[in-house]
Amino acid sequence: MSGAEGGPRAGLKDRLTDGLYGLGWGAVKKLPEPAARALFRTLADQVWKRRGKSVLRLESNLARVVPDASPARLAALSKAGMRSYMRYWMESFRLPTWSPERIRAGIDVTDVHRLTGGLDAGRGVILALPHLGNWDLAGAWVTTDLKVPFTTVAERLKPESLYDRFVAYREGLGMEVLPHTGGSAFGTLARRLRDGGLVCLVADRDLSASGVEVQFFGDTARMPAGPALLAQQTGALLLPVTLRYDETSVMKARIHPAVEVPESGTRTEKTSVMTQALADAFATGIAEHPEDWHMLQRLWLADLEPRGEQS
Repeated sequence: MSGAEGGPRAGLKDRLTDGLYGLGWGAVKKLPEPAARALFRTLADQVWKRRGKSVLRLESNLARVVPDASPARLAALSKAGMRSYMRYWMESFRLPTWSPERIRAGIDVTDVHRLTGGLDAGRGVILALPHLGNWDLAGAWVTTDLKVPFTTVAERLKPESLYDRFVAYREGLGMEVLPHTGGSAFGTLARRLRDGGLVCLVADRDLSASGVEVQFFGDTARMPAGPALLAQQTGALLLPVTLRYDETSVMKARIHPAVEVPESGTRTEKTSVMTQALADAFATGIAEHPEDWHMLQRLWLADLEPRGEQS
């Protein structure tokens, strides 16, 4: 296909994608919650039955998390995983209309003192999360229940209008959102932390050249260096967080013990040790509830194609 032919098609795809997300935010939030849950559960099952690329990748990733699972167990896990993933989207489309009371009732947080203690000390806190549960709901809880603003980073999406929708959505929940590209995000995050602020980062996948290699469920993956580097440079507290769903409408969150900066070693060595500690904390939460890990992309280096495909 020539560039001239690809351009209009790509533009149409972008407009369709943006339109579908717009429809989600516009229509789903108007449905009664039981109807929305039933709709997205049905959608999840239909997507799972088609066995498309994302479902197969999810199942392949889950096979690493649960290596002794039978094919039937893996299929059940991936089906539950798609239901969990669609629950995330259903909640996210509805979050802008949730009352503060509904947000508070939607999450139960264990060991919150680790977060509030760091903030009360004025030290600055970094919360690092994997793609578990609904991180947007967790963020809305922070700004609503704790009444603490925070800064996060968002990957630039295509089309640009879709990225703008996500930024507006998250800013509407009380977050300061910085673009991942452009080079200025790290400096802004460091300033917020030095001022005693809060930074929240999704940190279980980084395929860039700056990613730190970690051992994750028995094989090598890359995770971002940012959380560890920020903690070293600013003295901020680095706290891993894991999320999970259960059969109720309340998401569960756990704030893990702080990842400490090693007393000795180069910056690179310290970053490696700290990022591995984050990976270990993430693995604990993922292993306990693998169906809530929404990793529908390649993660482990052994799974990446030679040309470096990052799908």
